[in-house]
Amino acid sequence: MQIHTTSIEEYIARIPEERKEAFKKLFDAVNNNLPKGFSSNTGYGMVGWGVPLETYPAGYHCTPGSPLPFISLASQKNFIALYHMGIYSKPDLLEWFVEEFPKHSTKKLDMGKSCIRFKKMEDIPFELIAELSKKMTVEDWIECYESNFKK
Repeated sequence: MQIHTTSIEEYIARIPEERKEAFKKLFDAVNNNLPKGFSSNTGYGMVGWGVPLETYPAGYHCTPGSPLPFISLASQKNFIALYHMGIYSKPDLLEWFVEEFPKHSTKKLDMGKSCIRFKKMEDIPFELIAELSKKMTVEDWIECYESNFKK
């Protein structure tokens, strides 16, 4: 289930009511803790944050002319997903997150390469997500992106 909109407010308004409060809280946990320089946006049926073209004119190699994506949130059919490209590309950050998760949740971590899935809204570890959001600066992400993905 993708929600295609051009504004974050419209995206949140279209989320099912039973997820809306948790989604807003998760959005705030990321938005209020990201280092300066990331900008919020919508794209790919999600809301997210990336490096604006003013900072990184090369943009995203998969979609030339668009900001470099970093973190995205999506309300999917059966869960809320948080996509964090730093976890995908930095093994030490992934290791930190996997070790920290049990300290913040009694549930098993449901995760793909960059995707963290939350099926029950009451199980979202907001403080851990806030801490994760602080872990990479714009400069760190650009350096990581260029060394891992850009050809």
